[in-house]
Amino acid sequence: MLQAEQGQIQIHTENIFPIIKKAVYSGHEVFLRELVSNGVDAISKRRMASMAGDCSEGPEGTISIRIDREAKTLTISDNGIGMTADEVKRYINQVAFSSAEDFLEKYKQESDAIIGHFGLGFYSSFMVAKQVELVTRSARGDAEAVRWSCDGSPNFSLEAAERSEPGTDVILHLMEEEEEYIEPARIRTLITTYCDFMPVEVQLEGETVNKREAPWRKSPRELSDQDYIELYRYLYPFQGDPLLWVHLNTDYPYNLQGILYFPKSTGRADWEKGEIKLYCNQVFVSDSIKEVVPRYLLPLRGVIDSPDIPLNVSRSALQTDRRVRSIGNFVAKKVGDRLKELHRDEPKRYAEIWESLAPFIKIGAMEDEKFADQVAELVLFGTTAAAAEGDNADPIAAEAGKAFTTLGGYRSRLGSDNDKRILYCTDEAGQAGALALWKSQGAEVLLADTFIDTQFIPWLEYRHEELKFQRVDSELDDSLQEKESEISDAEGKDSSEKLRDLFKAALSNDKVTIQVQALKGDNAPAALILLPEQMRRMNDMGALMEQRLPGLPDHHVLLVNRKHRLVEGLIKLSAGSVITGAGSSPSQELADNLSRHLYEMARLAVGGLEPNELAGFQQRSCDLMGQLMERGL
Repeated sequence: MLQAEQGQIQIHTENIFPIIKKAVYSGHEVFLRELVSNGVDAISKRRMASMAGDCSEGPEGTISIRIDREAKTLTISDNGIGMTADEVKRYINQVAFSSAEDFLEKYKQESDAIIGHFGLGFYSSFMVAKQVELVTRSARGDAEAVRWSCDGSPNFSLEAAERSEPGTDVILHLMEEEEEYIEPARIRTLITTYCDFMPVEVQLEGETVNKREAPWRKSPRELSDQDYIELYRYLYPFQGDPLLWVHLNTDYPYNLQGILYFPKSTGRADWEKGEIKLYCNQVFVSDSIKEVVPRYLLPLRGVIDSPDIPLNVSRSALQTDRRVRSIGNFVAKKVGDRLKELHRDEPKRYAEIWESLAPFIKIGAMEDEKFADQVAELVLFGTTAAAAEGDNADPIAAEAGKAFTTLGGYRSRLGSDNDKRILYCTDEAGQAGALALWKSQGAEVLLADTFIDTQFIPWLEYRHEELKFQRVDSELDDSLQEKESEISDAEGKDSSEKLRDLFKAALSNDKVTIQVQALKGDNAPAALILLPEQMRRMNDMGALMEQRLPGLPDHHVLLVNRKHRLVEGLIKLSAGSVITGAGSSPSQELADNLSRHLYEMARLAVGGLEPNELAGFQQRSCDLMGQLMERGL
């Protein structure tokens, strides 16, 4: 019979409880996770010890949680291996001593089943309780039940108790400010959050709350597509279905299971914290794993479960080391392998979901050289070329009449004269005029219309030094111009020179370079803005550093198409003007106004008119139409 005794907990500081409450755990609610985890640990220990013949087998393991509103207590019970009085003294009183370490030494064959790696886990109960009682009975031999009690000071009591079956009850006498934990809805939420996939039933007032089954711990052969989709819907309700998933499973050189999902693009991707849930032996630990997976994979969703990821003592933060980096590399490789498999086996499906995959792949390639090598042939671009027929055709047909190609596919269709120049467009509406010119001459143009492409294209040029990427509105080559001679007037000026002088005088802006060319095609615009490639890239980079949208650079080119009938009429109008004593004639004034109008229309097409300039543009447009009406009437 146990003799009642009093004593002091053997700790390495005068009072550990304030440290636990203020420093070790970041949130009080994790006490339930720790106590339920200890119960699951005890059940696992009993099962393994019974297999070794060291204790009775017992019924199926169960964690039971009971609430007593009147007494303001919360009880967490298990039917695990329990403890003797000596084990209570050793494992509970000597807080710096972890029972899991001793147990692992004895029962090494199933070490991954042990959850309780943290000696401080039990003491998290003092974050919410003013007094904690422990009633336990060992499953070994004819052990007697014992009761341990502590009020949060280093003083404890240990005495004989009544408990008919092996296992442990942890009874929390809640503090007044922590009475939210006697609300069943609050406890149910915590069970769902932290204990949902624990392999043991967790009951609240007799009702099983947790799901128990963790699909990621199964073999992919055991799961159907619907199983994967249902897990995603459960973890991320009202988010639609995933695009594809990657099943992770390895036991060397570390133990790791998981399922990662590519979500549909929502524009709300979290590139800083992430949305992947981290588990340790099916116990939820954190929803922030930025230390584990590379940053470019953070917006993926799903689960990573590993007992080998080093956590701090409270499990609330990860400790970065070589193993963590190795796990991150493993995850990235598996993601890359899955993408290659989809691209190879289902190219049409891959093209259809490309816009959602693109941010992960492009950012990943720029940030991770190994990942870049994996996905080098997987990067797609929209293309103006028509989709080809056949399973392995290029360009690949996608939904809504879109076609996609790889950089290699595009280069294979280039003529030998321009096999190093890659034409691209970033805004089909803003660059419509220049895009139409190139397309009218049979040129294929890649569509690089995401914000990431402003960085990705220079990165591609760095990776492929032999290539030159040229945006459609950066310059126009000879293939887009009519080859014809011009007649000079008595002053020795041809129409191009006259137009250049006219626009230069009308705009009175030295930062705008005027070019005059005869463009091919009946639908060629009267005027358009050209932005030299390097100048525009510098402007875009400056905007990125200043976290603003790139506007029209002050220095740019106005290309005037002398073949357009409006411009031809402008030449005639200007030629018919005379100088009067009061200044320029009405014809010259109208010619100047039309020149400015053509320039502003070209700016408007590329988004170069600021909001505060639009009102003035509208007023000038109305005045110009009035002038034209007067001349017509």
